[in-house]
Amino acid sequence: MQSSLFSHGEQQSQERYAVQNPQLLRVALTGHDDVLARKGAMVAYQGLIDFDGEYQTSSQRRARANTGEGLDLMRCSGQGTVYFANLAQYVHVVDVDQEGMTVDSAYVLALDSALHTEVIAVDSQYGISGSGKYQLNISGRGKVALMTSGQPLMMHVTPDKYVNVDADAIVAWSSGLRVQMQAQTHSSNVRRRRGNTGEGWELSFLGQGFALVQPSEVMPPQHADLGQGVRAQYGVGQHGSHAQNQNNAWN
Repeated sequence: MQSSLFSHGEQQSQERYAVQNPQLLRVALTGHDDVLARKGAMVAYQGLIDFDGEYQTSSQRRARANTGEGLDLMRCSGQGTVYFANLAQYVHVVDVDQEGMTVDSAYVLALDSALHTEVIAVDSQYGISGSGKYQLNISGRGKVALMTSGQPLMMHVTPDKYVNVDADAIVAWSSGLRVQMQAQTHSSNVRRRRGNTGEGWELSFLGQGFALVQPSEVMPPQHADLGQGVRAQYGVGQHGSHAQNQNNAWN
C-alpha cells in the first residue's frame, strides 16, 4: 500500500512532552511520574498504560459548582507513549516554574500530576456580583500542554507597557501580573456589550510577564451534549465572561 499518509509517522523525541504535530501531543510515561489529561483526550497509545478518573477533593468540587471553572481529568500511568488531542486544536507545551501561570481551564489538555491547581477570581472594576471571571491558577514545577483555536499571539507585559485583551480571547497569563476585568463603557451599561461594536469585557494586565491570546473569541464545544444546552455545549461557567456574553446574546 502506498499513500502520502505514511509520511505522517511517529516523531521520536527524548522529551517527556513533545508536539507530534501542531495538533497532537505525545507524552512518554516511564512508570514513575503520572500525567493528568483532559477526559477523553487520548487518541492512541503504546505500551502498558492505565487510565483512571482523577479524584476531586470536596473543595475542588465546591469551587467547580460555584464558579464553573475546573478540570475534568483522567490519570494516565504506566510505561509507554500516549497521544492526546482535542478537536484538532493547536497544542503548546509550557514549562511552569515558581512564577506560576493562570489559565482558562477550557484550554488545558494535559499537565504533570505534581502541579497544584486552584480556582481564583478576577474582579470586575465595577464590583458587580457575577460580572467577574474565574480562572485556574497553576503553580509548582512541571509541564502543561495548552490548546488554542488557531495559532496564538504571545504578548509581553512590562511595567511601562500594559496590555488589554478581550476576555473571550485570553488563554493564559503570568500569575504575577496585576489584572482587572473592565469594560470601556459607563457603569449603567456594564452588562451590555460596548455600544454596537460587539466588544465587551476585557482584561487589563500590568507588571512583568506574558499574556497568551488566541485568534478566536469563541472556544469550540468541550462537552458536546445537545441535551445540556448552549452553556454545556461551549464549556462555559455561569459567572465567567463567556457566560455573560452568552446570556447577553439570548436576552
